[in-house]
Amino acid sequence: MTALPPRRPIRELPDELISQIAAGEVVERPASVVRELVDNALDAGATQITVRLLGGGVRLISVEDDGIGIPQGELAQALKRHATSKIGSLAELEAVGTMGFRGEALAAIASVAEVSLLSRTDDAAHAWLLQALSGELAPGARQRGTTVEVRELFYATPARRKFLKTDSTELAHCIEAVRRHALARPGVGFAIWHEGKLVAQWRAALFDGIEATRARLADVLGGDFVAEAVPLQWPADGSLARGLRVWGFAGVPDAARSRADQQFAYVNGRFVRDKVIAHAARAAYEDVLHGQRQPVYALFIDIDPARVDVNVHPTKIEVRFRDSREVHHAVQQAVQGALAVPRAGQLATPVPTEAAPAPAWAPPVRQSGFSFTPEPEAGHRVSDVSALWNAAPAGVPGTTAVAPAFTAAAPAPAAPLPEGDWPLGRAIAQLQGIYVLAENAHGLVIVDMHAAHERIVYERLKRQLDARAVQSQPLLIPATFSATPEEVATAESGGPTLAALGLEVTPLSPRTLAVRAVPTTLAQGDPVALARSVLGELAQHDATQVLQRAEHELLATMACHGAVRANRRLTLDEMNALLRQMEVTERSDQCNHGRPTWRQLGLRELDALFLRGR
Repeated sequence: MTALPPRRPIRELPDELISQIAAGEVVERPASVVRELVDNALDAGATQITVRLLGGGVRLISVEDDGIGIPQGELAQALKRHATSKIGSLAELEAVGTMGFRGEALAAIASVAEVSLLSRTDDAAHAWLLQALSGELAPGARQRGTTVEVRELFYATPARRKFLKTDSTELAHCIEAVRRHALARPGVGFAIWHEGKLVAQWRAALFDGIEATRARLADVLGGDFVAEAVPLQWPADGSLARGLRVWGFAGVPDAARSRADQQFAYVNGRFVRDKVIAHAARAAYEDVLHGQRQPVYALFIDIDPARVDVNVHPTKIEVRFRDSREVHHAVQQAVQGALAVPRAGQLATPVPTEAAPAPAWAPPVRQSGFSFTPEPEAGHRVSDVSALWNAAPAGVPGTTAVAPAFTAAAPAPAAPLPEGDWPLGRAIAQLQGIYVLAENAHGLVIVDMHAAHERIVYERLKRQLDARAVQSQPLLIPATFSATPEEVATAESGGPTLAALGLEVTPLSPRTLAVRAVPTTLAQGDPVALARSVLGELAQHDATQVLQRAEHELLATMACHGAVRANRRLTLDEMNALLRQMEVTERSDQCNHGRPTWRQLGLRELDALFLRGR
């Protein structure tokens, strides 16, 4: 028989031990201290913040700002636990508009390191210096603002200090902490010094708006990030009428990386790691990324503070939204809308001139949204390839043949290309039955014709699917499965949503669900797997994504089989028609599997191949 442990009396913990326990949550490493002190500097209205480090931040962390400062009488109060100027009531806690608010950081830091505060307000004759360990207060010298010095981090808890990495590793984490702040605050200047040397600096922007953010992104993440990113905004007018706005920059699929190390999400200026935002962004990139590549983005979400809870964790890096589905939808729509615009349009802008008539190979067009349906002219014919490209594969529920997407004229000499007229240029040849070569004002365009046409067919099928209501097909024999209590509760509460998606899932018992109907387009799939996926998404996000993903996988397969195959010889007119389709088709820069559909070789690159000008 196991002996019972001796009983210990219940007693209050000493204040010092309480602070050290709290410090274990707030202060993980020097970068945690840097983050908390920069938060306080920003809340104080600083426009210039300087961080000085020794030993990667272990020996010294000094954060100087030019904010409003702390009055002499409040310096000692600032070091007490749960003392803050940010909030004073439950109502203010439920609508936090500052970076800090818990009143824990300075007290936690002071319990594991030597801390001093030097601060001066506008109306003070001089600054005041407070030593946290001794409580000594003495006059000091500095301009308006505050300097917080943290020396010998974790000296009071040597076991914690053993878990720290090398100085260079800790320095990298400190720089990353400041970098995250700098991305969201282009109007604030930041400088980081280590061992007396300037290691990073970002100057304050002299202008406001998205251009200031673009410039700061280029400074912090490099010019390549901005060059390979597109701006996004939701709603389109950029207003906060709905209490929610999403804006920022999304990297094009070609800029995707093997690691998720350039994904930045901010809620009301606060860097966060949130599953809802990450899931929505990933869903927006779903059919334009190749393999397991990770997208890059900088997303800024402005939301009514009362609709987001930032008091989830002491580090304040996690948030909880009151309506996570609304945020998920907004982020996905913003990123999808930005990625949908073909990048070919950035190469050139049509410049109609009377001196340069439209090329003979360019059929008259009617544009509606992103569709492209030229009218056939007298003497034009629809080629066999044209018919193939515009016919939906037979035998697939819910699809019908559509009108030809283009007409190919009888072969005729192509007129000279007016400079800047067509972004993807004029077709000049077909290479190995795989690639279309075209000439535009910038040089040579190379198009993978199967990949390009696969995307065109895929987007057309998606538009057809979206244009009609979801049809439901009852199952002859309901499919039953053992369900968790959460799945049963979701099925009961989400009945109307499930019905709108073409699904009918009803409880048979407290632990069993029955699938009685599924969407017609997915009737051949596994109803149980589909129902489980939808219920799982419905419990957290917008469940329409599950059905849309399943339907799009089916359409992608159809598009792949329906697209023109390699070694199919095309006429110049057919090649040009393909190029015109690409210029007006959403996401035409990547095929359904995320592979690029075209590449541009500029004249400089071609000249370099032949050493011209050297």
